[in-house]
Amino acid sequence: MHTDGGGGATTPLWMDGVVVPTYAPLARDTYADVCVIGAGIAGLTTAYLLAREGRSVIVVDQGPVGGGETGRSTGHLTAVLQDRYVDLERLHGAERARLIAGSHTAAIDRIAAIVSAEDIDCGFGRVDGCLVAADGEGRDRLDREAAAMRRAGLAGVTVHDRGPAGWFVTRPCLTVPHQAQIDPVAYVTALAQAIVRDGGRIVSGTRAISVEGGMPARVGTAGGATVTAAAVVVATHTPINDVVTMHTKLAAYRTYVIGLKVRRGGRQPLLLWDTGRPEHYVRIRPAPDDRSPDVVLVGGEDHRTGQADDSAARFARLEAWALDRLHIAGVTDFRWSGQIVEPVDGLAYIGRNPGVVPNVYIATGDAGNGLTHGTIAGIVLTDLLADRASPWAALYDPSRRSVRASGEYLRENLNVVGRYARWLTPGAVPRVGDVAPGQGAVLRRGMQKIACYRDAAGVLHERSAVCPHLYCIVEWNSAERTWDCPCHGSRFAPDGRVINGPAVDDLPPVDEPEA
Repeated sequence: MHTDGGGGATTPLWMDGVVVPTYAPLARDTYADVCVIGAGIAGLTTAYLLAREGRSVIVVDQGPVGGGETGRSTGHLTAVLQDRYVDLERLHGAERARLIAGSHTAAIDRIAAIVSAEDIDCGFGRVDGCLVAADGEGRDRLDREAAAMRRAGLAGVTVHDRGPAGWFVTRPCLTVPHQAQIDPVAYVTALAQAIVRDGGRIVSGTRAISVEGGMPARVGTAGGATVTAAAVVVATHTPINDVVTMHTKLAAYRTYVIGLKVRRGGRQPLLLWDTGRPEHYVRIRPAPDDRSPDVVLVGGEDHRTGQADDSAARFARLEAWALDRLHIAGVTDFRWSGQIVEPVDGLAYIGRNPGVVPNVYIATGDAGNGLTHGTIAGIVLTDLLADRASPWAALYDPSRRSVRASGEYLRENLNVVGRYARWLTPGAVPRVGDVAPGQGAVLRRGMQKIACYRDAAGVLHERSAVCPHLYCIVEWNSAERTWDCPCHGSRFAPDGRVINGPAVDDLPPVDEPEA
């Protein structure tokens, strides 16, 4: 299954005018050494590395290559993580903090090596990463974080009283050299082409609906064809093969991005974050020629998926933050949102799926660093499938228990429990006549909650508002024009078609549609 399937109404910078490659759907039963579900960076990196080692591999996706959350990222490649090293060291210990930093640094280096070996034109470039103190904070927090980073093995970390020249950052700033940025869609497109060149197969328009472990494993698809494989890798951003176990350790968030066109030059490319809550993040996509403007990407304003529908206000706050903190004013040509899957302890889950079946593997929990976590997943899973020792397998093991993260675990799961109260509330509108063209709303009809969408032609589409994963009531996302589940992040197109797991089924039809 695909992680987004083109369900977003907004267009990220990387997809603007870009023809993303698609491949023919799976027409008949087939076999491969490894079946990879998901054509984002985690799935394609895994398939690429396996194909390079001579393994037969097939990638199954409902949508186009990179058309999900990979295409909605901002192209940051960094070992500066959303969870600070002070906290990672406290949660996981000093040795594991060193492994965390080393794995993300190695992921950046592996992407650089692949870009060079495959001669990929994807805007890869080395830049500094800058962590800026939020308003009201001095250097103390940054000094402690810099010390934790150095203990974790990150080299060249320095703290300054103000940010780099040209960015008008007057707050204290921590700098980590030798990070990188990339056009994620161009990169994974080239990975897909290399996979096919090396004998791998990619199928689009093919939704995986079941994963059965065993010897061999089987992947069932909505079209009826089955993939039989020695092993299955579920790289669908959030696992579709597990109903409960992993999803109690994950929380889905929406994050927002604007792209400001500004005068070319005057600012050195860098990656920038602040320590605020919510966090903001910045990068610049340099102009491709002298006639074009630079594009500054500014993101943040995160919230739990399905638990807010105020995107216009969030985009406006990003614009105000860019003007106030960075003195950047320009034409906002791009607005989009993406989905982040947060693990309770700050680390992705990569490896064998928890349980007794040995040949099903997962990659999830990107924690806002999906491109490096996805690359780490490709490296670790390839080692595991080749029965090689991996220095990071234990670190990212999906079966791990993080006792020190129990407070976060409890908080996120209490949030989920609270969402079931939506079964008892009235609808967002009292009747279908209140649903405007191009918009959706949940209404109550007797004991049913109905997801009502009226298309641009005025035709009403009604589906049950009950998410088929664990029966939460979905909410309308007016920016992306999707139905979003506030419990575990499943997302559905306006007509109820599933586009993002953990759900694998569409929203059910209603018992008695309104005439």
